Amino acid sequence: MAREKIPFEELPYRPCVGVVLVNRDGLVFMGQRIGGPEHVDATHSWQMPQGGIDAGETPMEAAIRELYEETNVRSTTPIAEAEEWLAYDLPKPVAEEAWKGRYRGQTQKWIALRFTGDDDEINVRQPGGGHHKPEFTAWRWERLENTPELIIPFKRAVYDRVVKEFAPRLVALRASRGG
Repeated sequence: MAREKIPFEELPYRPCVGVVLVNRDGLVFMGQRIGGPEHVDATHSWQMPQGGIDAGETPMEAAIRELYEETNVRSTTPIAEAEEWLAYDLPKPVAEEAWKGRYRGQTQKWIALRFTGDDDEINVRQPGGGHHKPEFTAWRWERLENTPELIIPFKRAVYDRVVKEFAPRLVALRASRGG
């Protein structure tokens, strides 16, 4: 017997994390996506690290793992965790291609981590010690407030909320450094 197809609007969200990696200057890591079904143009191909939460993982554990798998970064200390989960819907054709119609989008717990290493620790071409497929072609440090303009449009509302949630903390971090 064939399974009935669930209407798109009733599909669940995939539980994920997003990582705001903050350097000593209060700037955040942005990676330029290699591509994928959601890729629109070069301007909107930048994003912060994100990924799924594995069974049995806490959001913090998932954030640390995903960050390593996408950037090679291990040198971090926690700053803060967003109070709420933030969700976005993928465009229906993208969701069908990306997850074979199992999810309508992602619900994300955003976590801010301070990067305590040096920039040469970051390796987006051979992330995860060379054991993971690259997701980014390039990376840069950016002001958190600029990130919504760099992200693909259907994720912009989430990035606006991430800015609202974490910008005051980054201002406080910069002030505590005298910068």
